[in-house]
Amino acid sequence: MNSALATLLSNPAIWRGDDCAPEPATLPSGFAAVDAALPGHGWPQGALTEMLIEREGIGELRLTLPALLRVQAQGRDVVWIAPPHRPYAPALAAAGLDLARFYVVRCHDAKDALWAYEQALRAPECGAAFAWIAAHDERVLRRLQVAAREGKTWGVLWRRPGQRASASAAPLRLALAPRLGKLTVRVLKRRGAELPQPVVVGGLELISKWGEQPEYLSWPNEGPQRAPR
Repeated sequence: MNSALATLLSNPAIWRGDDCAPEPATLPSGFAAVDAALPGHGWPQGALTEMLIEREGIGELRLTLPALLRVQAQGRDVVWIAPPHRPYAPALAAAGLDLARFYVVRCHDAKDALWAYEQALRAPECGAAFAWIAAHDERVLRRLQVAAREGKTWGVLWRRPGQRASASAAPLRLALAPRLGKLTVRVLKRRGAELPQPVVVGGLELISKWGEQPEYLSWPNEGPQRAPR
């Protein structure tokens, strides 16, 4: 392949046939019903997953915790980019996360957040990169998808209420909502046949003590945050 063609094909705006291939590796979610709905029976490593939440604090982070523990068990880091609330370290540690392999990146603006997210997705030591950013440009989303694939990273792009986009380059797109005290997961986009009915996540009943508060409660304002290596 000559250099001009290689440069052209490296453009994230170019659609490639292998974008539709099954993911080479997945992370079990820890929830049998969710795994049954996911291609490869788990969260895709090396791809972007888009999560649209009806409101915050409905169990969305607890849904991801078993997989994050697996990421750290593989010796890889977990990075969160621009979360809307400062994570509550004691709760994460109690859930089993190794805080020495957990990084939170605060950003001055959306441009910085996108840059940091792309770097985290590409970093070989990063196994899971979550970002709370309102990115809707298809070219940007495709570039993030390429970065996740090249870094073999489980990338999650969280859509907060009101940030729903009409389309996305992410091969997996889910909508999360509370229903009758439980978390439901509706598959909006996946590789394979459509799934018309939402998945009710067993073992993840919503606890009333959280109320309307996000489940990732705040640290005090003091204290440094760590950047990805």
